[in-house]
Amino acid sequence: MSVRALWFTEGRLHVIDQRELPKRTRIRHLRRVEEVADAIRTLTVRGAPAIGVAAAFGMVLASRERGWTPDRAARLLRSTRPTAYDLFVGIETVRAAWARGEDPGRAAMAYRDQVVDECHEIGEAGAPLFLRRPRVLTHCNAGALATVEWGTSLAPLRVAKSRGAPIFVWVDETRPLLQGSRLTAWELLQEEIPHAVIADNAAGHFMRRGEIDAVIVGADRIVSNGDFANKIGTYEKAVLAHENHIPFYVAAPWTTFDVQRRSGASIPVEERSADEVRHFAGASVAPAKSPVRNPAFDVTPARYVTAYITPGGVATPARVGALARRHGLANGLTR
Repeated sequence: MSVRALWFTEGRLHVIDQRELPKRTRIRHLRRVEEVADAIRTLTVRGAPAIGVAAAFGMVLASRERGWTPDRAARLLRSTRPTAYDLFVGIETVRAAWARGEDPGRAAMAYRDQVVDECHEIGEAGAPLFLRRPRVLTHCNAGALATVEWGTSLAPLRVAKSRGAPIFVWVDETRPLLQGSRLTAWELLQEEIPHAVIADNAAGHFMRRGEIDAVIVGADRIVSNGDFANKIGTYEKAVLAHENHIPFYVAAPWTTFDVQRRSGASIPVEERSADEVRHFAGASVAPAKSPVRNPAFDVTPARYVTAYITPGGVATPARVGALARRHGLANGLTR
């Protein structure tokens, strides 16, 4: 893999500032837990698995500062973003180890390795699905930038390409912050994977014309019945895929599964600043007095999902909750 979203060395968390891509690659060096919290809140680091790992190392930094306790550091980091479940799993993994008197750094590194390994397993499990369906639509960014390495939705495509599949990726731009056109396209260029960026509202056009063989997305939280939250606009793509008889896949590590919640109705959905919608590339694109709603995520019902690609294999909506439980994710985290 040629892309890493973050790494921890010499007592600092180093992250690619994803707000700067693709214009330039800038590395931020974070030394304090407050800096990690700000990086997560401002989308310097983003993507559910990646922010879980970042928060885990934020806990490590707090453990090395005066005045921080496991619970105080956890409260700060939990307050950054409400939807992505990996955030809470990463925090709790290190909080519990720290509270037991164990080495927080070792716990965070083990958590990081688990996420990377599971994303690789997702790639291996999902690659066969795309050997004969090589023209694939993605939404938002669920590549290495969102997951430390490999990615979730991009991992099967990378592996399929390595096995000779003629992979071509349709890249939704993903308004309002353009994580598709800025980040996914940038990753695909690094990997030399053929692709084309399209406007979000062009996906149905290409589906109807028969130019899209499958859709694959990541997830920020998957609940026990298979409903899931992902970047705003995902629900629309799922409905369009269903209408056009196109397989719709969701790829995620075990840390994204919140099996405590029974349905998507209970998933907290983050709303972000109106300025993200009101402005584009520094210019105003809406009247200053017009009200704005800016949900960062939407919730897609399980009935629109063909299958979930997990580290344990490919699972249908009917099986995925039980499969996640068997991997020990009923961990009691609540919001």
